[in-house]
Amino acid sequence: MKNKSDDKGFALGKKNYIMLAIGFIVIIIGFMLMVGGGTDDPNVFNANELFSFRRVTLAPVIILAGFVFEIYAIMKKPKETEIEE
Repeated sequence: MKNKSDDKGFALGKKNYIMLAIGFIVIIIGFMLMVGGGTDDPNVFNANELFSFRRVTLAPVIILAGFVFEIYAIMKKPKETEIEE
């Protein structure tokens, strides 16, 4: 068993960092779903494309879920075996 003075590891366990990466990917997917709806012609406005369900409802919910998952990944206490490795 290691002494506390010998512990030079990370603040979180390996599983926490994997969960942080997954949450980050979910947030990026949410932002990618929000992209689009533009037009090359400034005189054309397509409200159905711009204010679609995907951009107004689905993408923000996915982004919010990603942030909640990030908070959980940070707050989750790593097991003692993960810290010692």
